[in-house]
Amino acid sequence: MRTLFFLSLLFLFGCGEPANTQPVLTPEEVSLGFFSAIYVDRDVEKAKQFVNKPLQEVLSHYHIAAAVQRNMLSLSMTNVEMEIDDIDIDFFRKFTKDVIVVVKMKGLKGGQPWIDDRTIRLHKIANKWIIVEILPEKRKVNG
Repeated sequence: MRTLFFLSLLFLFGCGEPANTQPVLTPEEVSLGFFSAIYVDRDVEKAKQFVNKPLQEVLSHYHIAAAVQRNMLSLSMTNVEMEIDDIDIDFFRKFTKDVIVVVKMKGLKGGQPWIDDRTIRLHKIANKWIIVEILPEKRKVNG
């Protein structure tokens, strides 16, 4: 009888979720988290949690946020505020595995007010959104 009671308790406590589960971030939260880490917190290590392994290696190569801004994102800015400008996701969000997000950034570039945006691609891997690509910005042609 004691063994049955012990096994019942073991079964009940063994079926719960792990105590330290982290909430699943949305594509918008992942995107803003990445850019906030680079432009606001200036913390490359913090930014690595939002990207896949190849992008983590590129971030490690640049070491500091200013180098990431200049070389990886081609946009050095200070006093940055950001918001989601566009996301190609619809009502059926839970079935989507690939999404493109455009983040609009407002701040100072060379001491002058500047507004720009950056486009990134995210994939849903093991129920977690992760940045897999920073898309090249489209050049505007006058004419």
